[in-house]
Order: sequence, then C-alpha cells, then structure tokens
Amino acid sequence: MRLVYDVEERPPFRKNVIYAFQQLLAIIAATLLVPTLVNLGTKGATEVVMSQPAALFGAGVGTLIYVLCTQKKSPIFLGSSFAFINPLIGACTFGYLGIFLGAVFAGLVYVVIALIIWKVGTGWVDRLMPPVIIGPTVALIGLSLCGSAVNNLQSNAAGEYNLIAIFCGLCAFFTTIVVSVRGGRSVRMIPFIIGILVGYVLASVFTLIGYAAGIEYLKIVDYSALIDNFRTLSVNSFFSVPNFTFLGIFHNGADAMKGVAGVLQVLLLFGPVALVVFAEHIADHENLGSVIRRDLIRDPGLHRTLMGDGLGTIIGSFFGGCPNTSYGEAIGCVAISGDASVSTIILTSCMAIVLSFFSPFVAFVNTIPVCVIGGICIALYGFIAVSGLRMIQTVDLNDNRNLYVVSAILVLGIGGLILDLKYVQITSIATALIVGILVNLLMHKGKSPEEEEEEQEKKYQYDKNEKLF
Repeated sequence: MRLVYDVEERPPFRKNVIYAFQQLLAIIAATLLVPTLVNLGTKGATEVVMSQPAALFGAGVGTLIYVLCTQKKSPIFLGSSFAFINPLIGACTFGYLGIFLGAVFAGLVYVVIALIIWKVGTGWVDRLMPPVIIGPTVALIGLSLCGSAVNNLQSNAAGEYNLIAIFCGLCAFFTTIVVSVRGGRSVRMIPFIIGILVGYVLASVFTLIGYAAGIEYLKIVDYSALIDNFRTLSVNSFFSVPNFTFLGIFHNGADAMKGVAGVLQVLLLFGPVALVVFAEHIADHENLGSVIRRDLIRDPGLHRTLMGDGLGTIIGSFFGGCPNTSYGEAIGCVAISGDASVSTIILTSCMAIVLSFFSPFVAFVNTIPVCVIGGICIALYGFIAVSGLRMIQTVDLNDNRNLYVVSAILVLGIGGLILDLKYVQITSIATALIVGILVNLLMHKGKSPEEEEEEQEKKYQYDKNEKLF
C-alpha cells in the first residue's frame, strides 16, 4: 500500500482537520468505554466515578507526550487501555489517589524498561521476540477483537440481537470499503467518516419509524444521552470541566489509600499487567512499522516509544485516570486511509482535549449505534490481523519448530486462555505470547535434525575433497 501522506508530511489544514476527526472517531468509542466499564465493575461500591470526558482529555495529553518523546516519528494515538480494567476496578477502593498511583506504577514499568533498552540496546528483544513471535501476535490482536466487532454489529440500543442492527452495521462496513477502494482521492482518505455517517443516518431512519409506528424492534439508536444533555438550556449543557483525577484526589485522597499496605496492593495490581502490555507495545509498533515501511524499533527506537508510552500514561492519568496504550484502531486507520502524518495525530490529540470540555460532542458519540461501530471495526480489526499474517510470510513454516510456535500463539490466543492469579489477570493475548516465547526458546535451543544433517553433509563433502587432494 502506498502512503498518501508520509510521516513527516503535513496535509493541507482543512483536509488535516477532517483526517484528524476521522482518527478521533476511530479511537473514541474504545477510549470512552474503559471508564464506563470500570464504573460498572465497581457498581457504586466506592466514591470513585471515572469520567468519560476526563479519559478523552488524558488520552489527548498522553498522545502529545508520546509524539514529543518519539521525535514526531511514530504516527499512533494512545487511548485508554482495556488491559487495566480489572486493576482499575480494584484500585477504586483506594480512592482517586489509588487509581492515579496505579497508573504511575504502570508508567514507571515502561520508563524503567526504556532506560534498560537505552543502555543495553534491543538485541535481547530481537532474540526474545523474532518475527515468528511478533507476526502471529499482531494477527492475534486483530483476531481477538473479532468477537467484540461481531457482538457490537448484531446489537441494538438495548444490547439485544437484532437483524436491523446487523443491516445498518453492514451498510456502514460496505460503504467504508467501497469509498476506500473506488472513491476519489480525497474521499478515499475519509472512509470511516462516510461509513459512520451512512450507518448512523440509516439507523436513525429505522429508529424514527420505530417510534412513529410503536415498533420496538426498529429502535436502533438511543438518543437519551443527547436528550439529557440538552434538557437544561444552560452553559453547563454545552461546556463543562471534566471530573479530572487530580480534582478527585482533593476529595477522596490519602485517607482512602490505607497506608503502605494499600500502596503495595496497588503496585501488585498494576505492575505485572504493565509487564505483559509491554509485549503488546512491541507488537503494535512492529505492526505500524510494517504499514509505514519503517523500523520503529530502530528509529526512533524502542526506548523512545516506551518512554513516550510510560510518560504518556503517567501524565495522562493525572487528568483521566486511565493508563494509556497504543491503539490498533489508530494503526488500522493509518493503513486504510494512507495518512501516516504525525501532524494528523497531533491535531487529533488537540481535538480530543478541546472536545472533552464540549458536553454535546461526548453525548453525541454515545448515541452512535454500537452496530455501526461494529461494522466499521470489521475493517479496522481485519487490517490488524492481515498485517500480522503478512509478517508471518517471512517465516519458514516448513520448519516444524516455527510451526509449533505459531500454532501455540494462535490457538491459545483465539481460544481465549486467561490466567487469573487473583490480583493479576493475564489476558489471552499475553498468555499466548508468553507460551509462544517459551516454545520458541525450547524449540530453537540447539540445532534441528535437518540442520545437523546438513552440517554432516557439508563435513562429509569437505573430507571427501580433502582426500582427493
């Protein structure tokens, strides 16, 4: 795929605004979903209520920190990490200070690893995670999200299976691919905006007919968030300051931490998960590198991307509470649109920061039907999976050692093996990656029978030639 705008190039301002808004639409649903799931997980058992607008603000700030640390060489957006949902739910019992300290611990893991890599280099990373590991892991990241995309695709506003919802989602998907493949040059750059717009309008038509005819099955869009926002015509219904984490610390701070024991428990909640997400960080950047045809592990360097991720998480969580991570949706958007410009990522971050204060925008995003998001994600997640499969092409699968490694990663990951260690839950992707690394180290210890046979043949030929002379 040829990039329309390379990393250092800057699209014209008006176009860049549109491209940045598309990036925002690609990542915003997941970014806003994390605090919602955490709040559902606590079920009102604590005073902590995580804010969607604050998470969006924190993601924007965190991404700007990342761009600065990577010297504007890596076009990716950092959004709220799903890997930390369970740790966040546990940390809520320690108040707002608890969730902030947890994010600090997670970020410090990245920072420490970045400093180690800066000193000793990335050789050990290359040996630990060669293409036979990274390729299937990247593919797995995309494939593991397939269930989420399909569940969203087939759900109406009430979360129930609905054929009309599937129709609207598939229309959004087909619109996206038709625009991306057959549209004009300018239109091909914004397939997600057009796809979401078509899906939203179609779902709204069915919903309005459903209200007019009294047919519940046709009600696909839930407008309640937008209606509640405009119910009171005041300044607060348009502009409001998000419930930032640091503001919550003033009301529910050190007293809820329960001393040193609380700090240690928060560390146990977040530290191990951060070590696991480190591997996903490498996979995401290998994936992005294959899209933009650059080795991001070498330039700007893994130490810079990790430092950006770590500091972005710490500073972003000061405002939004959620640890951030590199988003596959952003990579998919770059791959499909062909816009790898870092200036677009910067503008996306600024939009996220500004729009977090604009209540109607957050309310509007919450009215976009999940089925439409699911339809768009078919393309986004599919591109991630295909990128990983493309990496596997360089791997010799005729060698059974490599075949076992790839098989272990794909089967365990797609099968959904999760290691629940009480305070720490290792995700299926991380579990598959760890097992894959162990299998690779075991299988590639020493020489294979084929290599030994080839070596013996070479030695025989050498001895034979020696006797002739």
